[in-house]
Amino acid sequence: MSEVKYSTIELMACVAARILEDRKSVFVGTGLPMIAAMLAQRTHAPNLLIVFEAGGIGPQIPVLPISVGDSRTFYRAVAASSMHDVMMLAQAGWIDYGFLGAAQIDMYGNINTTVIGPWEKPKVRLPGSGGANDVGSLCNRTIILMRQDARRFVERVNYITTPGYLTGPGAREKAGLPEGSGPYRVITQLGVYGFDEETKRMKLLSVHPGVTIDDIKANSQFEILIPEEISTTEPPTKEELKILHEIDPTGIVLRK
Repeated sequence: MSEVKYSTIELMACVAARILEDRKSVFVGTGLPMIAAMLAQRTHAPNLLIVFEAGGIGPQIPVLPISVGDSRTFYRAVAASSMHDVMMLAQAGWIDYGFLGAAQIDMYGNINTTVIGPWEKPKVRLPGSGGANDVGSLCNRTIILMRQDARRFVERVNYITTPGYLTGPGAREKAGLPEGSGPYRVITQLGVYGFDEETKRMKLLSVHPGVTIDDIKANSQFEILIPEEISTTEPPTKEELKILHEIDPTGIVLRK
């Protein structure tokens, strides 16, 4: 039997999709999060409620939209609403998962998408928050999809665009954020991470096929918690890959 071939992007999409549960809700951004949510909806989570920033709530999307404002995000939706209403749903605690990207992340899951370098004179200016602060602050669980290297996994982010666990246990609640909310998973090209219940520090859950613990350590400035037993991420199945390419037939995201 020939081995199933897949790309890193395809693997990350499948891992993210498997996290999403049936009869849950997810706040989805443009690109890979869309693909992951659509894959989940077409496999194990047919009743997953997908929510878009522009106001599409509960669509059954035929093919990958180019943005959260694309008309396809309203296809067979239960509501064609507004950004105000969508953010209200998050504030009310009705959105289970939120997908985010990051330019930098630290051990407590704080995210920077604003500046690299000092605020007053940065080396690079980034797009900023958009709805990311709302998603990371208000959704019950946050899933972060990003590339991992020592420039991105940093001791301390240059700017907190979106709060993770801030400085550790109890810090989110002290800042007035919903109790029990916060970063849940970080998915990179190297592995999958969660957060320790007691310390709120990032910990390794699984390594992707072909990745070593040394690779994990070499691509982070901070010490990642590494349990004694680490699993290997299940690779994409042929069926998952087939569906992925039905979702993104022109390779807008999957060929990046």
